[in-house]
Amino acid sequence: MLIAGALLIVLGLGSGLLLALGSLHALPALPGISLWLLYPGLTVAGYLLVALAARLTNLAAFTRFAGGSMLALALVAAAGLVLSSTAIVPQAESPLALWFVLGVGLLLGTAGLTAHRPIAGPI
Repeated sequence: MLIAGALLIVLGLGSGLLLALGSLHALPALPGISLWLLYPGLTVAGYLLVALAARLTNLAAFTRFAGGSMLALALVAAAGLVLSSTAIVPQAESPLALWFVLGVGLLLGTAGLTAHRPIAGPI
């Protein structure tokens, strides 16, 4: 289950990357609706499979790694939005895909990086 979960996460992140790059015309074809569904779906399903199979000591490090990867993908989408809005790269067909990758990446990435923090006492 660990390998299958990691593979699903890689496929989910790849779907998000293809969605972002396709919107910026870096690919010969525009992304379809399947990438919109596969990006968050495969990423979350893969994480759940890894979380069920991993040891508790390894889960915190893996969660941070997955969160960091999602946040890096969100930064790629943010850079794409900035570059296309300043006309450095060709204008995105529809910036909605970039906004979607940015939003999902920020949400899941921030959740992954802040999870498994030690609970501190009152200030």
